Amino acid sequence: MVGVVVLVFRESLLASGWIAIAVQAVSALLMLWARLTLGSRSFHATADPTEGGLVTNGPYQYLRHPIYAAILYFLWAGILSHPGITNELLGALVTVGLAARMVAEERLMTERYPEYVEYAARVKRIIPFIL
Repeated sequence: MVGVVVLVFRESLLASGWIAIAVQAVSALLMLWARLTLGSRSFHATADPTEGGLVTNGPYQYLRHPIYAAILYFLWAGILSHPGITNELLGALVTVGLAARMVAEERLMTERYPEYVEYAARVKRIIPFIL
């Protein structure tokens, strides 16, 4: 979170250029879609899985972590619009933090929902069909 706040103060989070702005717009829509799919479960602050079963519909049929993916897409579209070592290091910091959170959540999801193993085997983390 600190990295994102610093990028805001450096005026490097919001993209410039129509392609990067489009990436950020699509990222915002992806996050909204994922949050609507999860409903009230979307605003759970901890990495601990909520009750209600494994969600595999909506954007979750294409990505295991669509909210984190949306954050990363939005973040890097802004950073690449404002290149510089400081911005890139801040982006790397945020990316590592989100990666650690994804791994922790997956470990907890596997414990809570045994079917998560099969789901994880067929659905990519942050880039559909690739990564």
